[in-house]
Amino acid sequence: MAQLRQDYDEFIDRNTEVIAVGPDSEDAFQKFWDDHDMPFIGLADPNHRVARQYEQEVNLLKLGRMPAQILIDKQGIVRFVYYSNSMSDITENREILDIIDEMKD
Repeated sequence: MAQLRQDYDEFIDRNTEVIAVGPDSEDAFQKFWDDHDMPFIGLADPNHRVARQYEQEVNLLKLGRMPAQILIDKQGIVRFVYYSNSMSDITENREILDIIDEMKD
């Protein structure tokens, strides 16, 4: 999430909102958001409803819910999906920003 925070202004400049969904309780999520001064929306998903809807993998041997990055346009069409193989397997922001730029053309 630090990567998203670092480039958050670039997403906003492209009229794109960032929403991070996590498995923690609302209280734990709120505490993390407050402690780390996150500028974007955080959504607690302790019952995994959102994760199931987007088929996000849970792998208990790899510490739980695997990261997923999903870009959804204003019409609700999924434009990009990346399901990570590990906690450190995250698409660079530049790649996602480039996709957003291409969507404008």
